[in-house]
Amino acid sequence: MFFVVLFAAIAAFLALRLYSVLGKRTGHEQPLPRPAEERVGAPPMPRTIDIPAEARETGPRTVESGAESGLRALVAADSSFDVNQFVEGAKSAYRMILEAFWKGDRETLGWLVEDEVRDSFIAAIDAREAAGETLDNRLISIEQAAVSDIAVEGRIARITMRFDADIAAVTRDRDGNVIAGSLTDAIETHDVWVFSRDLRSNDPNWKLSDTDEA
Repeated sequence: MFFVVLFAAIAAFLALRLYSVLGKRTGHEQPLPRPAEERVGAPPMPRTIDIPAEARETGPRTVESGAESGLRALVAADSSFDVNQFVEGAKSAYRMILEAFWKGDRETLGWLVEDEVRDSFIAAIDAREAAGETLDNRLISIEQAAVSDIAVEGRIARITMRFDADIAAVTRDRDGNVIAGSLTDAIETHDVWVFSRDLRSNDPNWKLSDTDEA
């Protein structure tokens, strides 16, 4: 019983942490398994909303030009949305989800990703474990994280993030011997992840709903 309570507390903490960093003002094994999911365009804007200057001009762009109309649509639908806070939260989620996948942490994945993505991840984890292999991967750095697309259709919002990162990837066999990769040579990775949320839901969390390579 103690362990059940402990796991529930950890899961609740992870969900709260993800909520606190994904878009509200007040919230490696390559490629990753990915489900197919249709992406839709944003509807016409009913009013004009300015894009925050810091999202356009300060350092690397956090919002690419093709996503600006979608951002206006999202802010019109959810005035509490903060794009810069969302990007920072998405970077944290990127690290947490990668590490959970690498470690085979099914519990954490269940809180951070949609069911279809979770099932794909778990299938890959099961296959890895059946082969007696483990991953000793490390996310060295996220060089850039930017919103490349935002789509709002009805009550569902989807934000596409492009991540450029350096990852040290090692695969070991059941005896701990390295069979692929190196921890001394980081690999440049370019991932495209989609985070989704029902804007009318009481659940404030954005969850990973699709993955791809750039």
